[in-house]
Amino acid sequence: MADDNTPTDCSLLVVVVDTNPNQRYIIEDPKVLTNCLDAVIAFSNSHLMQKAKNQLAVIGCHFHKSEYLYPSPGKPLDVRQIDGQYELFTLVEKTIKMRLVNLIKSQPQEDKPGESLLAGALAMALCYISRVRRQLSPGLTMSSRILIVTGSSDTAAQYINYMNVFFTAQKQQVLIDVCSLDKHLSLLQQGCDITGGLYLKVPSLEGLLQYLLWVFLPEASERSKLVLPGGGRVDYRAACFCHREPLSIGYVCSLCLSVAVVTRSHEESTRDHGYCFVAETSSTVFKIGGPLATKPKKKKMKI
Repeated sequence: MADDNTPTDCSLLVVVVDTNPNQRYIIEDPKVLTNCLDAVIAFSNSHLMQKAKNQLAVIGCHFHKSEYLYPSPGKPLDVRQIDGQYELFTLVEKTIKMRLVNLIKSQPQEDKPGESLLAGALAMALCYISRVRRQLSPGLTMSSRILIVTGSSDTAAQYINYMNVFFTAQKQQVLIDVCSLDKHLSLLQQGCDITGGLYLKVPSLEGLLQYLLWVFLPEASERSKLVLPGGGRVDYRAACFCHREPLSIGYVCSLCLSVAVVTRSHEESTRDHGYCFVAETSSTVFKIGGPLATKPKKKKMKI
């Protein structure tokens, strides 16, 4: 592990690709996913081309599970040079596409697509980075970062998992970058700000590869010397678990840290039932009494 401003011998990049079919740009045109995947593969190969010792991992995030797309957990594919292409680049492209097809085919057909399991994919990425660091040769320094490419919306249901991942990444000096393909993601923007990464909402999917190479390809030690787009003002308000909207004032469960908006229904539910008011997240029992008694004012003695 090295300081962010110090050049390192090698760099480890973990790309988390959101392949959930519930994303708006995939629903409108499923072929766009292939174009986005090609851009991610070209970006990944560019990272490997920068230094001979650079390492890469790609994780596919779906609504039912997350899997490693590269490197393959089993035996690597036997590839040969095609049209003068470097064998490693061919291996990366074929492995990612083959394992992505298997990931999509393994999804349950009877279930409707739900939320993307991005928090779990980030936890997998941190575990992979920790394993690679333990296997480093003595005296070799390596910088690590995670890039999230997603078109999904924010999900308050994974708020606690997100925060655990963000602060763990900060402690391990792992940068988290986010490339949003559709909507503004306030929770992931908080993660970028906490870990020192970059956040970018892509204006156009046609120029995705250009944005990836321009903004996210430089390492942390090089970014201070470049003119990169700023992330803007970071909204650190917590998201409501019931309506999934940012709050300024709300209820907080003392055990599970669930946040709920202040409404009459929550007050009545907590007072009448006595359990955690946020969708029974933790079933915490509360002893709620009446309002606090006010002490009577002391009368001043008249002389």
